[in-house]
Amino acid sequence: MRLLLMSDTHLPRRARRLPEPLMDEITRADVVFHAGDWVDTDTLDLLENRSRRLIAVYGNNDGPGLRARLPEIAYAELGGLRFGVIHETGPAQGRESRCAARFPDLDVLVFGHSHIPWDTTAPTGLRLLNPGSPTDRRRQPHHTYMTATLGGGRLEVDLHPLPPR
Repeated sequence: MRLLLMSDTHLPRRARRLPEPLMDEITRADVVFHAGDWVDTDTLDLLENRSRRLIAVYGNNDGPGLRARLPEIAYAELGGLRFGVIHETGPAQGRESRCAARFPDLDVLVFGHSHIPWDTTAPTGLRLLNPGSPTDRRRQPHHTYMTATLGGGRLEVDLHPLPPR
């Protein structure tokens, strides 16, 4: 199973549209995750129409239109792993233990907010993934997103830097 992970798209504030390499990945993915901060409902409509399956949440920059359509936290079981998606997890320091305590029944937590790619595993085995942002790199060297391959209960994750706009 092929997964696509993105967050913090901030359209149309940070970019006019999603980057082409990311758009290409949407059609290849079995499941698309979006960890919030869409800003516009057009991007949600686009992903709902192009994705085979979309698992998504709203973020702190998302208004009433998005909050009416999306949960704060989403859950899914895929390939024998239990996934959760949330926008904010708090400060980087202590993130693993804080999230492991809050989500003891998950295997993988996808999150956003910081725009900083993150791939760590808590002592409990919870894997935490932040794909960064494909449109607003902030202090990062690149805009980014993640893909993952899920099979046999194993998750192989790749971080993809995008070319400059």
